[in-house]
This record gives sequence, structure tokens and C-alpha cells, in this order.
Amino acid sequence: MEVMISHLVEWGAAERPKAGETLSGDMHLVKALGDSTLVAVADGLGHGAAAAEAARLALETVEEYSHKPLVQVLENCNLRLRQARGAVMTMAILNHLESSMEWVGVGNVEGVLVRSMPGGKTTKESLLLSSGVLGASLPPLRTSALKIGSGDTLVLATDGIRRGFEDRMVLFEMPAKTAEGILARDGLDTDDALVLVATIHGRPR
Repeated sequence: MEVMISHLVEWGAAERPKAGETLSGDMHLVKALGDSTLVAVADGLGHGAAAAEAARLALETVEEYSHKPLVQVLENCNLRLRQARGAVMTMAILNHLESSMEWVGVGNVEGVLVRSMPGGKTTKESLLLSSGVLGASLPPLRTSALKIGSGDTLVLATDGIRRGFEDRMVLFEMPAKTAEGILARDGLDTDDALVLVATIHGRPR
């Protein structure tokens, strides 16, 4: 489990490798960029050391080019991973000043935005996924933008988490506890698994 708290975002991640493995090919990155926060989850193809190396290389590239537009970041990841096993990834920029989220993904790292509504209610919006593999087949890329506000929560999950997890997840005050609950309830032993949960504490809508 990993946890971070700031005046803009609080996040936590829970992960585990495939049963019988010691290394996980599912990795995450959270990086503060002034009034924005970058979040990314990468899943190296397969499992074991080669998958871990692919995910590590992808996130190193994201960090190196984090000052660039998201599409350009993924294009650089695609070039860097041509000599590796390949990976899929979803990433987002949470712009706290503009109360917006820009996101893009290649492959099947799922994303769900849980909106905080008056009266303690929530609504859920799934992020649309694009097919493809970084390092092998990159589809035409276009970012999408959504409004976000204080109390909204972004959840990113690799395919080691059972599909439909968002219908069963329980949101806790601490994002790390939410991530642990999703992993415990819907994590698959047949694959690496990772969940990242980030709650926005920036300016309201």
C-alpha cells in the first residue's frame, strides 16, 4: 500500500503480483505538476520480470516527458517500448485550478470517475478505453476532458481486477482503504493486479 496526502489530492494504491510471482508488471505514478497532478497506471504485458521492466520503462518515460501534452507522452512511450515486451496504460492530468481532468489511455487499464453529489450521493462515469499496445500497435490518440470538483474520486485499475468492480466498491474517507478493499474483493490470483484511488481536494466546481 502507498499513500500520499496534499492540499490538492489524496491518493492510495494497492497491488499484488500474480500468485507464485515475486515481481508485478502493474505499476503506478503520481506526480505533482504545479496546480495539476498527473496520475498513470501501466500494465506490462504478461507477468514476471519482463512485464515489470516494460511497466517501469513506460512510467520512466511518462515522468521524463510529464511536461508535454498527454498524447505526446504516450507517443514517446510507444517508441521507448518497441524493444521491450509492451504495455498498456491509462493516464490523467487533474487540473485543480481549472477543475478539469484530461485523460487518455491505450489498452485495458480501466478508469472510473466517482462524482461527489449533494446529500452524500455519488454518480459514476467510466472512462472510454482505446485498443492497442504501447510498443506494438498505437491507435489514433485523442484526449478527453471532464469537469471535476472537490470530493470527486478517480479510480484506475488493471485487468487483474475483476470487471464491474465499480459496482461493488465501497468508498472510504481514506483512498488507500478504498484501494485495499477493491483489491481484496475483486483482485484475481491469475494476473498481476493494481488499483489506484485519488480523491480531489482542490477548488470546488
